[in-house]
Amino acid sequence: MKHLSSPLLLALMSLLGIGLVQVYSSSYIFATESFGDGLYFFERQLVFVGLSFVILLAAAQVPMSWIEKWGWTFWLLAAGGVAATFVPGLGIRVGGAIRWIQLPLGLRFEPSEVLKFSFSLLFASLLIRQETWLAKWKWWALTALVVLPLFLLLKQPDFGSFAIITCVGVALLFAFGLKWRYIVTAVSVMVPAFYLLVMRVPYRRARVLAFMDPWADPEQKGFQVIQSMLSFHSGGVTGAGLGRGQGKLFFLPEAHTDFTLAVMGEEIGFIGIVLVLALYGYVVTRGFQIAIRCENPFRKALALGISMTFALSIFINCGVVMGLLPTKGLTLPFLSYGGSSLMTLCLMFGLLLNIEKNLIEENRSPFRRKTQSV
Repeated sequence: MKHLSSPLLLALMSLLGIGLVQVYSSSYIFATESFGDGLYFFERQLVFVGLSFVILLAAAQVPMSWIEKWGWTFWLLAAGGVAATFVPGLGIRVGGAIRWIQLPLGLRFEPSEVLKFSFSLLFASLLIRQETWLAKWKWWALTALVVLPLFLLLKQPDFGSFAIITCVGVALLFAFGLKWRYIVTAVSVMVPAFYLLVMRVPYRRARVLAFMDPWADPEQKGFQVIQSMLSFHSGGVTGAGLGRGQGKLFFLPEAHTDFTLAVMGEEIGFIGIVLVLALYGYVVTRGFQIAIRCENPFRKALALGISMTFALSIFINCGVVMGLLPTKGLTLPFLSYGGSSLMTLCLMFGLLLNIEKNLIEENRSPFRRKTQSV
């Protein structure tokens, strides 16, 4: 753990700890009724946290030269995982979507979580190898490398991950100097495309209409967001206290996953939510600061991509739970139950810590100090 950023590592450890408490509080009643064991989800999340922390520390120590050379293969592996969800007997359909792969011991793996964050690795690799890869591969092969996995996401469907990857891609292109006319052209294509993907697909259109007026169908389409709002209202300023929330008692669907923030809002109140969001804000800000300080284009792109993907995931989940965005099945990073998301997050933040560790070591280099003094 030499030269690892203590403040950032402490913030990540705090989120892991808060997540454990939150999973226990939000899932205990549901686990007792469903599995006869109130600790069913908590025990699994505890194992996920242990494995994830090991992954974080390992990723923080891997030589960055190896990541720069082979990091893009994570995108290929994740794309293969997304494709595997369509294999009969391997992929699992839950709630109308095929996003999970069945693993031993009753566990599931969601490849789209890896795909979402590994896009930053792919972009960074394309950035430093664009001339080499364009000379070696045809342009349509590089396009297929990016587009085909996104198409598979829409087929699952996982529109949330698709939207995050698309938005991060446009933002990274803008950040690294793509001319305005190309940005405007891309946005001009994306806006009608998003309209068609949302308003022309019945279940997505129903979600948008429910978002605009959840009280029009309070027992079906608007049920989740109404119960979420009631939970926040019940929490007030200081909250009802940990474990004392009522929304998780089968009133609030997905209380330990997608809508866990609503449980937190009821139990720790407005003040508690502000503190949690401030912790999120610190991690995001720290990520952007690391990206700004980087001179290496690969590391700058990777740090920026990780931070933006993390920030967008938080923004969308919080927006949905607070009724500011249409309902979408995205977990809250670090705080929702789930091993796929947690281990992927720790892998990516391990790389972010790795980048910062290298910055610290470079600043401590005697040669660098001598050069700067000259």
